[in-house]
Amino acid sequence: MTNPEIRNFSIIAHIDHGKSTLADRLLELTGTIPERQMRAQVLDSMELERERGITIKMQPVCMMYRHAGCDYILNLIDTPGHIDFAYEVSRALAAVEGVVLLIDAVKGIQAQTVSVLNMARALGRTIIPVLNKIDLPAAAVEENRQAVARLVGVAPNEVLAVSAKTGEGVVGVLTAVVERCPPAAIDGTGVQALVFDFEYSTHRGLIVYVRLLSGQIKAGDQLLFCSQGEKFTALEVGVFSPAPQAAPALAAGTIGYIVTGIKNASRRRVGDTVTTAAAPAPAVAGYAEPRPVAWASIYPSSQDDFTPLRQALERLALADSSLSFEEESSGALGRGFRAGFLGLLHLEIITERLRREFKLDLIISLPSISYQVMAPGAKEPEVIYSPHLFPAETKGYHIAEPWVEAEIITPPAIINAIVKIINDHEGVIMTTENFSADRNLLRVELPLRELMRSFFAELKTVSSGFASLSYQSLVADGGWRPAAVTRLDLLVAEELVPAFSRVVSLARVEAEAKVAVERLAEILPRQLFVVKIQARALGRIIASRTLTALKKDVTGYLYGGDITRKRKLWEKQKRGKKKLLSRGQVNIPAEVFLKMISSHQ
Repeated sequence: MTNPEIRNFSIIAHIDHGKSTLADRLLELTGTIPERQMRAQVLDSMELERERGITIKMQPVCMMYRHAGCDYILNLIDTPGHIDFAYEVSRALAAVEGVVLLIDAVKGIQAQTVSVLNMARALGRTIIPVLNKIDLPAAAVEENRQAVARLVGVAPNEVLAVSAKTGEGVVGVLTAVVERCPPAAIDGTGVQALVFDFEYSTHRGLIVYVRLLSGQIKAGDQLLFCSQGEKFTALEVGVFSPAPQAAPALAAGTIGYIVTGIKNASRRRVGDTVTTAAAPAPAVAGYAEPRPVAWASIYPSSQDDFTPLRQALERLALADSSLSFEEESSGALGRGFRAGFLGLLHLEIITERLRREFKLDLIISLPSISYQVMAPGAKEPEVIYSPHLFPAETKGYHIAEPWVEAEIITPPAIINAIVKIINDHEGVIMTTENFSADRNLLRVELPLRELMRSFFAELKTVSSGFASLSYQSLVADGGWRPAAVTRLDLLVAEELVPAFSRVVSLARVEAEAKVAVERLAEILPRQLFVVKIQARALGRIIASRTLTALKKDVTGYLYGGDITRKRKLWEKQKRGKKKLLSRGQVNIPAEVFLKMISSHQ
């Protein structure tokens, strides 16, 4: 059973291929947003998205479009392109029937293009391939049209060519969505709504983003979360245009929102089913749980902010279900949280949102991955997430680390440089094949630890941005492999700083120690006393650097008189510095921790 007036679709692509710009043109052509209110990246509502020019969070919008004398409701879900936000894409794809696969006509098919295409195919979604940026002089339209047609498995004339910037050909995208996308499917009996996202409002409580699979929901209905059996009243229902717009009811096949009034933001999960309390329908299949690949400890600078930090993480976890966290404590830093992320960009975005949106002053540890550590004589390995909990002495221990499978699409001319990077990062090339006339595909396996150690940046540098990468964890397929690693600690004024501890390769421990010490010495503010920065591993100090004390002229205001007056002040200053040095405490600003994280990427 279908609703012939509704088409639900997403735009998916590699990062920076023009998804947000195409969404802008679709909103203009359908008259969803008045011209006077139009702006670039209109669906990117977060300040960070607009600053960085990337989509971080998926955003639904309802558009009205008239075609061949019939009116259609087009529900678009704009999705992120960066690999760290692939879970956002997977949830969006579960709520639609078709996808617009957008490919840059200059850069051609990239690794993430293949990744998201496979994701859409696995769900049985209809694919509409579109070449973008055909207005650019370097655009290879016909060449890329043939390559995309082979990749998707369609005739070359079915690959649309557009310029989202100028609007050329964009009407054809709307026509293709109406004609090629299946009508919104209506499955099941009774009322079933798939929860694909959340939002929290201080005044209206929890707001649920749903795809209504069957039945109808209107304001005042008594509803139920299937997973927890929690009942609530729908205070308001509506659609996104793109701002929330109240509607009398949500019909089957519609994408919209429900205002629940629930003020408890914890223990909610995407993939839940909303149904009626009076006649509950069975829950539908939800989403697979995301697997964090990077971990970091987050501590408030003041312990008075511990509860606000918890509340902030709960709010962010509602809108970003790939964020996971649990409470932990440190003797040096107090109470905080151990949080899991899908990558380093994900970590950076979350910490920046905590600072901007919730005004929190934070201490962030260096990102790490999980290790399986089996002590001598132990029967089962222990999973270690925090570097400062990793054993300092590993003799007799059996240590395993997660590996990933990566796909790199690159021009043949730079393969040798990429092979060198792979070898430097302990990777193994499994297969190499011709992906297209001017692209090769390398399938690589390497430790997740090495993927996080500036692999992206080095790949981008040697390829001048023409190589692309996507990856997936091998842990589910037994991808834990023996690791030759050790813990590297940083000491400031002879005091261990747990947030700076990391697990590094034994082969690189000396190089990593020197780089870490030099970097910290460069960004740490000088104190009124001499500060020693040291790197310790394998039971010894490997690298050291001394920061000289700040000098203050305590005799500057004196004029004339005996030299003994100046000597008294100098002696007093000397005693004060000695007293500070005996305390050995250095105040490390929050931005120092953030800069150390950035330098580790």
